[in-house]
Amino acid sequence: MVTTEAGNPLRREIEVMIREGDLRGLLFQAGALHGHFCNYLAYGVKGAAAAVRELDVQNTGMEEVVAIVETNNCLSDGVQLVSGCTFGNNALIYKDLGKTAFTLAKRSGEGVRYVLNPDFESSRQAAYPQAYDLWDRLVAQKQAGTPEEFQRMMGLFHQMALQEIEVPLEDMFVVEEHRVPMPPSSVMFSSLRCAKCRENVTENRTRRVGEELLCLSCAEDHVCTVDSRGISVD
Repeated sequence: MVTTEAGNPLRREIEVMIREGDLRGLLFQAGALHGHFCNYLAYGVKGAAAAVRELDVQNTGMEEVVAIVETNNCLSDGVQLVSGCTFGNNALIYKDLGKTAFTLAKRSGEGVRYVLNPDFESSRQAAYPQAYDLWDRLVAQKQAGTPEEFQRMMGLFHQMALQEIEVPLEDMFVVEEHRVPMPPSSVMFSSLRCAKCRENVTENRTRRVGEELLCLSCAEDHVCTVDSRGISVD
């Protein structure tokens, strides 16, 4: 792997943790981004760290490494933090497949896909019954709970994350080498001003209505949104 001294100084601490296998350190970094600790965050951290080492890559933030996530659950934040591939730097691709899986790839197309082992995933509820029971009641079913119950749930998931990060990788993931058809590097679009709201908008998100150039909102055109449902069209 390229030495961190020659890499991105903004990621030096993260790159050292990856190189040294400091998964707990990476988990705590990811927790600051994600906002809480949980087992799926741990899976993203562990899988992404392994993928980075396997491909022998280091991210400078300029799209030489691309991550493709197939879900918008907690795993994706672990992948983003460790790989350095984010929506904002155009190196994160979201495929709305609903699978707890991701691919990390070089610009050459050489990649590796990590899929959470279905048998392993199905076994977690039995391994952590108290945490899953609280999650089901307070989050999935949205039942009223006390502050103490929420605190207890988050504490259990914190402990779970710390335990799961130590699970052998081969028990957790199914891994396959994967050739990836790479998208083009960032396409630069000009900014145009909407004739109605007077806000700037990239030219590929404008519509001509009569004699006016409008943003999608003012043109009342369809807008794709990524939220907890996945990709939806407003």
